[in-house]
Amino acid sequence: MPRNFRLAAAVSAMGLALAACGSAAEEVPADGGGLGTAGSPVSIRVIANDAFAKQWQDQLVPEFTKKYPNIKVTVDGVPYNDQLAKTMLELTGTTATYDAVLADDNWLPQLAKTGALYDLKGPELAKWNDPGYDWADFDATPLAAGQWDGKQYAVPVRSNLLLMFYNKSLYKKAGVKEPTQETTWEQYFADAKKLVQDTDGDGKTDSWAVGTYFTKDPLTPTIWQTVLNSNGGRLLDENTKVAFNDANGVKALQTQVDMLKYAPPGASTYQFNEPLEAFRQGKTATMFMWGSVYKGTAVDKDTTTLTPDEVGITTMPAGTAGPGAHRGIWSAGISKRSEHPAAAWTWLQWVTSKEGEKFTAKAFGTFPARTSTLDGTPPDAWAKPVYKALKDGYKVVSENEMWRPRLPESDAVQQVLALQTSRAMSGQATAQQAIEQAAKEITELLKSKGYPQ
Repeated sequence: MPRNFRLAAAVSAMGLALAACGSAAEEVPADGGGLGTAGSPVSIRVIANDAFAKQWQDQLVPEFTKKYPNIKVTVDGVPYNDQLAKTMLELTGTTATYDAVLADDNWLPQLAKTGALYDLKGPELAKWNDPGYDWADFDATPLAAGQWDGKQYAVPVRSNLLLMFYNKSLYKKAGVKEPTQETTWEQYFADAKKLVQDTDGDGKTDSWAVGTYFTKDPLTPTIWQTVLNSNGGRLLDENTKVAFNDANGVKALQTQVDMLKYAPPGASTYQFNEPLEAFRQGKTATMFMWGSVYKGTAVDKDTTTLTPDEVGITTMPAGTAGPGAHRGIWSAGISKRSEHPAAAWTWLQWVTSKEGEKFTAKAFGTFPARTSTLDGTPPDAWAKPVYKALKDGYKVVSENEMWRPRLPESDAVQQVLALQTSRAMSGQATAQQAIEQAAKEITELLKSKGYPQ
């Protein structure tokens, strides 16, 4: 065979081979397909809540890096009360500092309305989709927190529900039956009288019935909102008009006010940390709190005096419509201003994948959003009853729409409710007066934003 003919045949064969498996440039792009290379890694930044940002940076990021060594992730923590404002500035600014942003449950509509978040199920990110990323495996309740206007702007990275913790030892000491999903608010208050007790026999009360949010805080109203929902009530109706200014709303707020009768001295100033510490020290028999604190409350010896055998967890007491809970999902989305959307979406997919979720459940004790995790073997024995409470909670949340208003003005609505709730807690207003004032201010707020009232 002539030399030139042999060369042509070789070149032709090489072309066929490349056509069959993709060109060398397509197989290994200069930028690693947006995922970086050993010589030129990609760096992305994530804005997260400072309650868990360091945990992510120290443990979650190194685990991710094992699989994607050329993506360098930095997680910046921001205090909760500053995070929404800072994230809004980020999404509405001209330059991007962060590639991925986190949203608390009620912030997502406001962030999505900026138009600066990718639809994670849309075509723009599709070329970087992991084929093994199973959307159908997510429980519908936490997944819905990242949805707005028919699009999926975020996925759950840290699921949570407002639940009822109880100290089994204190219930036994008081001769009171442990609570279940069937325990009503009427039964709860009857038990509360007995749970205020002297546990060491010195004649002085040293243990009380309840601790939870009482003072002004954006999350304080979620307590009576859960009571409202468990009785079939709503904050807003289907026409975005106030629906809580009635006997049901007043009763719900009064329920939270009445808890103070059975709470430790000074409990009217309780926000997040104070009821948590009181429960962990065995000073309260029950606590209405976000379930994600379970590991630090019942397992970690550095943070609690209790053990898993002593700490029970279930849904909040039942009203006429059933048990109570309240959705509080941290979801994460990708900024359209990101210069590295491939890397950012790859990171987010891994964190919320079956693999990533199992890691976070094991390492941090955080709550799963995936059915396969909830139904699978728990990472530790203590998680089994917790996962059951979570599944029960997801169900009742979905049935009774137990979440904060799903509209861009949700945070503003919660701020009004926080102020008026605190007035009732401190005795500056009756429950009736606080509800009426909250209804008036929220109606005016929504009207000013263009909602027919």
